[in-house]
Amino acid sequence: MPSQQRYSQYFPILFLLIDLVCLNIGIFIANDFRFGKLIPNYDYQILQLLLNVIWIGVFFSSNLQRINRNSRLLDHLNKVLTGLVINLSIVFALWFALEPVDYSRKHLFITYLIFTITILCWRSVWHYAIRYYRIKGYNIRRVVIIGKGDLSDSLTEYFKETPELGYQLVGVVDDSKDADERLENFETFSKSHNADIVFCCLPHLTDDQVKDVIDFAENNLIKVNLISQFSRLANYNLSIEQFGSIPIINVNSIPLDSIINRFIKRSFDLVFSGIFIILILSWLVPIIGLLIKMESKGPIFFKQKRHGKDNNFFLCWKFRTMTYEKNAEFKQATKNDNRITKIGAILRKTSIDELPQFINVFLGDMSVVGPRPHPIKLNEEFQPKIDRFWQRHAVKPGITGLAQAKGFRGETADLSDMSGRVKLDRFYVKNWSLILDFKIILLTALSIMKGDQNAY
Repeated sequence: MPSQQRYSQYFPILFLLIDLVCLNIGIFIANDFRFGKLIPNYDYQILQLLLNVIWIGVFFSSNLQRINRNSRLLDHLNKVLTGLVINLSIVFALWFALEPVDYSRKHLFITYLIFTITILCWRSVWHYAIRYYRIKGYNIRRVVIIGKGDLSDSLTEYFKETPELGYQLVGVVDDSKDADERLENFETFSKSHNADIVFCCLPHLTDDQVKDVIDFAENNLIKVNLISQFSRLANYNLSIEQFGSIPIINVNSIPLDSIINRFIKRSFDLVFSGIFIILILSWLVPIIGLLIKMESKGPIFFKQKRHGKDNNFFLCWKFRTMTYEKNAEFKQATKNDNRITKIGAILRKTSIDELPQFINVFLGDMSVVGPRPHPIKLNEEFQPKIDRFWQRHAVKPGITGLAQAKGFRGETADLSDMSGRVKLDRFYVKNWSLILDFKIILLTALSIMKGDQNAY
């Protein structure tokens, strides 16, 4: 058996040092690109020191040194990206508040571009390297399960299927004949096998027995995890909340319930939409507006009331793509719809008609990424037919979303089309991350460039 000497205690300092190496690589490359030398004047040396100090603060405040062995790569990278967003927010806040030397924006851009790429790359390499290391029998945690039954059997099977997580089951303790040891011998059994973690199946234990296990574990530096019947709710997002001294299980928590996550998403929306409005919409709106006016009478923008977050109404903006009829009754656009104008057909095919929604994003009604907002009558038609339909409205609607990135865009002709879209929207709500947003934006851009037959 390979040696079980543990090095995980050194991981925090290792992570911090390599993160700082990545940051300073970015700084040196930016220095060389901007000034033609690795170490420029005194002002930029102070900037380098400041950026390092800020990252050290963000590193520990964001717990970037603590990586759960059960975490997926996306969870790991999303945590790192969250730290980067917080870091950049602090840097820009200091820049505007203190009015320091007129540092080059290009220098900062290159620094953080290189830093982001290198830190994500090295963290990805580490993720797969440590999992391979565990498969070889190193960095393992010895596990004892108390209570024989369906839950313990499922957990045992999970450990067998995921050797890369490094859990080694040493035995199941219970008074049943199939157990490896009787419950009365739990303490001796755990000590003799150098147990690191104990999983208690609550349906098989009394409160007093659980208390005894916890007392023994704390006296022997053993971690305790409790498994209850709530473990069967694997498809729900569970979180523990405290009501006074009473622990409560929330079965439908979502990532964007977190204030930090909402701050990160809103910051990204403000920056992205602000830049887009200034650089693109400022000149695009007059051009598109003129083309729309030349072909047909009516307003440049089409504004329609739609459901937003928590089913609150807002006015969704689009370039008008159809002939104008005041107070016209809603009718979903279909293929070869004769109401669509010539310029409108081009706008819809290229998704340019959706770009005014960046105004909605800037105002806070929408997000860059989220479930697409449907016309109200469409929601009213399908909501009674699709289970948990309204869950897609637990977050702000988006200009693009996971459903659109996966091909569910345009007309929803039947129930199966809408069901597929809602299923992906609900997955997004439950599994939001900054990395997922970036992935959806990339997939949407690729879809637009190659064309989509459902865009009409």
